[in-house]
Amino acid sequence: MDLAVDKKELQNNDNKVFTANTNNNNSENPQEILDASSPLTSVPADANNNTNKEAEERQARELKAGLHPLKHKFVFWYTRRTPGVRNQTSYEDNIKKIVDFSTVEGFWVCYCHLARPSTLPSPTDLHLFKEGIRPLWEDSANCNGGKWIIRFKKAVSGRFWEDLVLALVGDQLDYGDNICGAVLSIRFNEDILSVWNRNASDHQAVMALRDSIKRHLKLPHSYVMEYKPHDASLRDNSSYRNTWLRG
Repeated sequence: MDLAVDKKELQNNDNKVFTANTNNNNSENPQEILDASSPLTSVPADANNNTNKEAEERQARELKAGLHPLKHKFVFWYTRRTPGVRNQTSYEDNIKKIVDFSTVEGFWVCYCHLARPSTLPSPTDLHLFKEGIRPLWEDSANCNGGKWIIRFKKAVSGRFWEDLVLALVGDQLDYGDNICGAVLSIRFNEDILSVWNRNASDHQAVMALRDSIKRHLKLPHSYVMEYKPHDASLRDNSSYRNTWLRG
């Protein structure tokens, strides 16, 4: 799906801004990652996974409304952690839902109002996951999976994050149904991108995802990708240390 074309169409019609339902019960201050001019506030995502029938009905409604439905509905999440605090309860408490979207138009309304990575404080995590999947190792969709990890200098991370978001939302990565979501981790000396998948034991799918990420990000050969299963992260309580696979 060509998201760039629809971004231009939306910008040319920016007086018709989509209005989101508001609900501030899920967050202390999710507004800090939204542009000050944004009309968006926290939007609750549906707690249940969509069935194929529900997805088809949603897409039919959106097409009838003249919109461009995405294959999947997505949710942006935000985590602002206290430096040095690593216990799981604290981490879960700090994960906040920001907004969900299911159309190209809805994506651009949301994304154009998100603060740029260079303006976010450290340590911060910005998550983009399919609806029904929480950005937690223990989530049923994630528990048997893992993630590909790429480390970037802070000056270039924003561009690569945007390219990754477009590829994910547009369903352009290989083995797309095996992908759960992506995370941008803002840290003091570097930023880290990670792509989460469902099955760490499916070597073919894991390596195909790596190659697809490299291709869509046009990743220079000097960058090393690392893979780590989530069960290993649970054991050592670390997202990015002690990775198992490089490529």
